[in-house]
Amino acid sequence: MTVTKTDLTSSIHNRLDLPKSQASRLVESLLENIKKTLASGEDILISGFGKFCVKDKKTRRGRNPQTGDNMILDGRRVVTFRYSSDLKEKMNRKAGSNR
Repeated sequence: MTVTKTDLTSSIHNRLDLPKSQASRLVESLLENIKKTLASGEDILISGFGKFCVKDKKTRRGRNPQTGDNMILDGRRVVTFRYSSDLKEKMNRKAGSNR
């Protein structure tokens, strides 16, 4: 199951008893802060959840899969996620109980 912004908004609305409009603004604000921080090249650490890391990829040689022609791929930034040990433990405990 995929969790959407609407799902997050509904969850906050139900758990914190906030109006849906306020919960929606909260989710949008949080996501906007995350985007701005990552776009500036800074990492984001959320204790007990994980760390979003900005990595720079160098220019590299690649291949066009349709034609097989060699090409140069430009350098770029990517975001990676490293989960915390708490999240890993919770995921594995939950998976173990389903067996």
